[in-house]
Amino acid sequence: MPEKPVVAVAGVTGAVGREMLLTLEQREFPAERIIALASARSAGRKVPFAGGELVVEEMTPASFEGVDIALFSAGASVSKLMRDAVVDAGCVMIDNSSAFRMETTCHWWSPRSIPRISPGIRAS
Repeated sequence: MPEKPVVAVAGVTGAVGREMLLTLEQREFPAERIIALASARSAGRKVPFAGGELVVEEMTPASFEGVDIALFSAGASVSKLMRDAVVDAGCVMIDNSSAFRMETTCHWWSPRSIPRISPGIRAS
């Protein structure tokens, strides 16, 4: 992983996608670039980020070329549809949906399971 990864936020026009952007901004995440992705219907819209704006791009399988981390909050069906493109691009996919929760082949983590992220909280 590069020191300053390229980060894509999929579903950026939804409530959780906007929170993901806000969290990246508030934590001053050291990204080389942030890419705002959403449906064709939202393409061209602008979303606020770090005192400026990002132009929303239509999410397609090609959107993940050159991306290091993809944060997904676009719904389970979109996550399932885009998974192969994300993985084939060599990108780490962090998905907020229920799409892969029951798959035994997917690696997952929870902030509750990593003490340095959530000190004092025990995994259940």
